[in-house]
Amino acid sequence: MALAGTAALAVSTLAMAMPAGASTTPTVYSKGGTSWVRACDTLAKGDTMACNALKVTNTVQKVHALGLTPNATPSGLGPSDLLSAYKLAANGGAGQTIAIVDAYNDPNAAADMAVYRAQYGLPACTVASGCFKQVSQTGSSTLPANNTGWAGEISLDLDMVSAIAPNAHIILVEAKTASMANLGTAVNEAVKLGAKFVSNSYGGGESSSDSSYDTTYFNHPGVAITVSAGDSAYGAQYPAASKYVTSVGGTALKRDSSARGWNESVWYTNSTEGTGSGCSAYDAKPTWQKDSGCAKRTISDVSAVADPATGVAVYQTYGGSGWAVYGGTSASSPIIASVYALAGTPSAGSYPASFPYAHTASLYDVTTGSNGSCSPTYLCTAGAGYDGPTGLGTPNGTAAFSG
Repeated sequence: MALAGTAALAVSTLAMAMPAGASTTPTVYSKGGTSWVRACDTLAKGDTMACNALKVTNTVQKVHALGLTPNATPSGLGPSDLLSAYKLAANGGAGQTIAIVDAYNDPNAAADMAVYRAQYGLPACTVASGCFKQVSQTGSSTLPANNTGWAGEISLDLDMVSAIAPNAHIILVEAKTASMANLGTAVNEAVKLGAKFVSNSYGGGESSSDSSYDTTYFNHPGVAITVSAGDSAYGAQYPAASKYVTSVGGTALKRDSSARGWNESVWYTNSTEGTGSGCSAYDAKPTWQKDSGCAKRTISDVSAVADPATGVAVYQTYGGSGWAVYGGTSASSPIIASVYALAGTPSAGSYPASFPYAHTASLYDVTTGSNGSCSPTYLCTAGAGYDGPTGLGTPNGTAAFSG
C-alpha cells in the first residue's frame, strides 16, 4: 500500500521556500541522454502544491545563422503527433470551454500561445476574439505575481489544449499562490465561468483535510476535472487522490512499426522521478473503481505522454527563450482534459471520472514498465487491464471519455 508521506516527502524536497519568482539553481535530472529540471523546483513561502512540468535542458533546435529556421518543426512532439498517437480528429473542440488552473501569472501567456498555434497552423485564440480569457482566482483582471517557473507550466498547459482541441475556448485561471485553498478557489471559479473541462497540473502531499477539500473544491457533477498523478514515482499525491477527479498518469510515447504506429510504456526514471501512482490514505474509493489492492482511492485512472525523453514541444518566453521541450504529468493532464472536450459535454449530474471505466475497450492498454516496487505489484507495474501507473490506458479515440 502507498505510504501517505511519500508524496509529501517528494514535494518537500523540491527546494527551500523562497519568494515567488525567486531564482535558484534547480536540480538536473537525466536519463538516456535527456536532461531536465522541474519547472517548480522552488516553492514560494506558504506554497503546498508544486507544478508537475519538467523542462528539458539539452534540447537541440533546428537553427541557422539567423536563429530558428523559419517554419521548421520544433523539437518535441507536436499536435499531429499527439492526434496520431491517440487516434483523435483534427480541428476539434468547437463549442467547448476548457479551463486551465495554475498558480501565479504568466504575463506572456497569450502571446506565447499565439506563436505555438501559428507554428502548427492552428486557428488563433485571442482575448480580443473572446476565445481566450486570463483571470485571477476570483475572476478579476487583477492577476497574481509573475512567476517564471509556473509560466513554464502555463505555457505547457495552453499548448497541449491548443494541440488537442484547437477550436475550444480556453480560460486560464491563476491562483494567487500555490496553496490548496487558492488553487481550489480557482477551480471553483473555472466552473463558475462555464468550463465543463478543468485541468490541474499540480500536486502535494496528502492530508487529513483532503476529504474537506474534495467537498469544497472538486465536487462538480457534470464537469470533467483532470489532475496530474505527479512526477515523483510511486506514492499518492493530492488532488490526484480526490475521488471526484480523473487522475492522469504518464507514459513514454514512441513511434514504432505497429499498426497503431506508436507504443507506450510507464514513464519512470528513478525512485524520485516518474509517473505517480498509489493508494490514498484519506480519500474514499469511488464506486466505479473496483481494484482490490487499495482500500481507498487508487491513482491513476488513465494516462498520456509525460516522459521528458519523449516530450512535447512548447513555446515559452517568460522564464524561457522560445521553443522548448517539456514532459511530466503536467503534459498528460491537459491532454486528457482536452480529449474529454472532444468527446462532448458531460451529462448533467455525471462524474466524468467514471466514463473510462465503462468503456475500457476504447483505450490503449499500456502493459509494460513500472514506477517502483510495491505490493500488490499492479499498483506500480503495468500489465493487462487496470494498473496504477497508467490506469486503464491511454486514449484510443474519444469513446472512453463520453457519458
